[in-house]
Amino acid sequence: MTAPARPVRYGSWSKDRQGWFLGLGGGSWVVIVVGGLPLLLAAGSAKWLLALGWAPVWAVLIVLVAVPVRGRSAFQWAVECLRRWSGAVLGWTDWQSKAAAGTADDLDEADLPGVLSGIRTYDGPPFGPLLVRPAVVADHRKRTWAAVARITHPGIGLSEAAARARLGAGLAELLEGAATAELVSVVALQIRTLPEDGAEREAWQRTHLRRSAPGLALAANAELAAVMTSAGVRHEAFVTVVVPERRIARAAKEAGGGVDGRARVLYGVMGEIEARLVGPVGCTSVTWLDSPGLATAIRTGFAPGDRAGLAAAEFAADSDPRVAAALPMAAAGPTVAPNPERRHYAHDAWHSAICTVLLPDKGAVMGALAPVLTPTTAGERRCATVFFEPISMAKADRLVGNESMSSELATEIRRRGGFQVRASHRRDAARVEGQDVRLAEGNALVRVGIAASVTVPGTWSITDYGRRLEASITGSGFKPLRLDLAQDSGFAAACIPLGIGLPRRRGTK
Repeated sequence: MTAPARPVRYGSWSKDRQGWFLGLGGGSWVVIVVGGLPLLLAAGSAKWLLALGWAPVWAVLIVLVAVPVRGRSAFQWAVECLRRWSGAVLGWTDWQSKAAAGTADDLDEADLPGVLSGIRTYDGPPFGPLLVRPAVVADHRKRTWAAVARITHPGIGLSEAAARARLGAGLAELLEGAATAELVSVVALQIRTLPEDGAEREAWQRTHLRRSAPGLALAANAELAAVMTSAGVRHEAFVTVVVPERRIARAAKEAGGGVDGRARVLYGVMGEIEARLVGPVGCTSVTWLDSPGLATAIRTGFAPGDRAGLAAAEFAADSDPRVAAALPMAAAGPTVAPNPERRHYAHDAWHSAICTVLLPDKGAVMGALAPVLTPTTAGERRCATVFFEPISMAKADRLVGNESMSSELATEIRRRGGFQVRASHRRDAARVEGQDVRLAEGNALVRVGIAASVTVPGTWSITDYGRRLEASITGSGFKPLRLDLAQDSGFAAACIPLGIGLPRRRGTK
């Protein structure tokens, strides 16, 4: 007998931003050095009293800049708190939709709050053998173009280790293709686990249920349907492909210019992504969303309870063409989004708590995030979005080269200083060496970010369910980081499939 294959553990990731020296960037060192100049000048001119008086001020400045508190320095926390309070006082954080206020002029224009306010959608030219018109999403604030697909995947819950490794290699192939083409900036995979509403079953029953059946059988069937519906969950998955304007501007001009030209260039990327999703990744269907489909995906992201009504309208439209089943883009967002709280986000009659997921040093196996997507009670909605940002080969080679040089320099300094080389230092050196080897073999370097959220009705305690989400993340072997003061932006990243989430870094293209 052969031993069962062990699951592949994925790791070898590094920090998103490497410190220039002693874990601090150039800006932090400039602030520290400039803050210490008065002390040096006072000491140089023998003004010892002034030097002693300035020393505590400099020490406080160093603490504010250098000591991290939940992922940010104290100085950054102070700036973010000041910005939030200023926005609340000036009324910038309160939002109401134009449709709810009765001032919507164009129903095809997206009306979304916060970081989604720059979103505009357009109907692209015919695409594919069925000549569908996918929605092209333009973010005018970040100057990007995107397309969203609803995917169906059998899952990996019952897959063997070899099958999981094959699917992981398929995902790596998809990201390597995106990095080689140097057009795609972000590939976002979003999975929702939402309560079962029974809309499809109810529509099927209206067509097939025999009203002449015995009353006891009908009562038992109704009771069983109610029990199963309340205990069941539904899964939805979306893939969003984001392309920056600067990367497709020239090709779009050659394709005719305007929105149609950019859509034609984006269609080529969509075809490549779809081929790899259906092939190596193992998806059974990939459907690029048109404007009504995208509006429904956005609306159910803000209000999970609206899915049953939207599905019922769609089924009714099949038999009665007078029923308006298509949701306009102007009504896709929430009706009202008040001032976001520090640790949760309120939208209509729902509350959401959002965390980012920090990757563990020991790595993780495929499917480790499954507990994060598992609701703890009926009526709870879980969402998780994984952002993959392929890095170009030239930039990846430069990043890995700099990190390798820093690792060798740190090792040499420890050896010459007589300091012990600990196991963590050897692990980091081996990780850098492994990245260099894989990059030389043609593999891609990918920046990864994960955002997870829990959504419950507004009458429930979001504090309790936020703790449950953090416990699920911790139980999966990861570390949660609650997005304090940025819950509205985190909600857009975790629950709305528009590819908005990863912050841009200076120098990225």
